[in-house]
Amino acid sequence: MNRVILIVLDSVGIGALPDAHLYNDEGSNTLGNIAKNHEGFSIPNLISMGLGNIVMDNELPLTRSPRGSFGKAAEKSMGKDTTTGHWEISGLTLKSPFPTFTEGFPASFIEAFEEKIGIGTIGNYSASGTTIIKELGSEHMQTKKPIVYTSADSVFQIAMHEEIYPIERQYEICQIARDLLVDDMEVGRVIARPFIGVDGQYTRTSRRKDFAVTPPDTILDAILDHGLKVHAVGKIVDIFNNKGISSYTKTANNTEGIDQTIKAIQSDMEGLIFTNLVDFDMLYGHRRDIPGYANALMEFDARLPEIVLALKEKDILIITADHGNDPSAPGNDHTREYIPILNFGASIKQGEHIGTRETFADIAATIADILGINFATYGRSYYKEIRLN
Repeated sequence: MNRVILIVLDSVGIGALPDAHLYNDEGSNTLGNIAKNHEGFSIPNLISMGLGNIVMDNELPLTRSPRGSFGKAAEKSMGKDTTTGHWEISGLTLKSPFPTFTEGFPASFIEAFEEKIGIGTIGNYSASGTTIIKELGSEHMQTKKPIVYTSADSVFQIAMHEEIYPIERQYEICQIARDLLVDDMEVGRVIARPFIGVDGQYTRTSRRKDFAVTPPDTILDAILDHGLKVHAVGKIVDIFNNKGISSYTKTANNTEGIDQTIKAIQSDMEGLIFTNLVDFDMLYGHRRDIPGYANALMEFDARLPEIVLALKEKDILIITADHGNDPSAPGNDHTREYIPILNFGASIKQGEHIGTRETFADIAATIADILGINFATYGRSYYKEIRLN
């Protein structure tokens, strides 16, 4: 029985899609522009797997003897958000994007939400999460009014101080919003953004929670139906609203995510280990922090040998992303990009280029093929191209 370890490096795109101009993302290239703009950027272990060989004219160095197979995939769905990207990786393609409210949510919705939670709100505009708690945190402390905000993504975010609102009450308030956001208001995620601090010095805590739309059946459900397991690491459980997941571990940062992934690999579970490493996107992409993003990638690269060492003989490692978030781009939202695909394992060909895949869903089709599962998806498996025999 083969086992798949799927690691999503959140937002680590590898070049603008042909329709990037529709999203004002021309020229975006998360990996390429970090390599171009950060002196000393070095990710030798990812390069050894073939990351630099995916796009020959990229800023990343080539390797003559890649240890893995490699390629890139285009996003078939409309949009460039976390939910859409992960759902497409899992086999779903969306015909229309989740709605966005970059100018704020309608007054009628805010009024209905305030009535349900029994208090007014402040904010209701697009902002960085760290910025808005600096701007409105003190007012929130004085009035107890939750801070609501959004972004270019399909999200309704609610920031509340943990001393004002216990965490369970914060989650209850987010669930109320989730229940109200239906039909043409059905955003991809409602996100609890708890924070702590005093006198304008506020910091977000690790007790974030995403309340996502429940997806239709995905490769995750197919794996469970086949009698195998799906273990989620990081925010995967929230993105899929706990659907198709048999066990999970929440994490506060990339370090914990890598630790828990290795722990899961060392277990005897059969099926899929599905990890999201969020720091690239949350801490550095949205904040347009090129040095921070570069260092986070180098830190992951330094630990990649630990992940490889933990793999069992029949394990197959797939490293990919869910969208871009080029820290050199204007604004602070995601960027519409191809995602890299690296495949590695004892049973995987070295140096095989799988080309440009038409959809992220090819990853789901390939996982189904590896595990011997029947799963209907628009995607096409590339397993035959990369397996040794």
